[in-house]
Amino acid sequence: MWIVTNNPLVKAKLASIVDVQYHDVSYLDILHIMRDQIHAGSCLLTHPLSGSVKPNETPYKSVLMESGEAGKTDLDSLKLIEAAEATAKKFIDLRPTYVEDMPDRVKEDCQLIDYTLIISAFPSAGLGMI
Repeated sequence: MWIVTNNPLVKAKLASIVDVQYHDVSYLDILHIMRDQIHAGSCLLTHPLSGSVKPNETPYKSVLMESGEAGKTDLDSLKLIEAAEATAKKFIDLRPTYVEDMPDRVKEDCQLIDYTLIISAFPSAGLGMI
């Protein structure tokens, strides 16, 4: 079990508890990385559009994943990630998130929201409470 994320707060706070695969990439790019892992046999444990924060409102996304059957694509996970990519693209095309123009305090708030969402999944994934 591991987390795929582009959120530096998730990496800093959770790397000692669970494997964190951190990538310094955009929201859409982190979804593409997740999709590639699904094609390689991984499965989603959390929904890629969890929470009520729209993809054009935050640059950060973290998802809990696990190994599936090697070489076999989990079709449910693939459908979820492809739908998430399409939704994210639609929202970002409508109104892009300009991370470089975002004040640091807003970035920190976005990181905290994403962190809170991912740790809320820990008990049901057997990782306990944080």
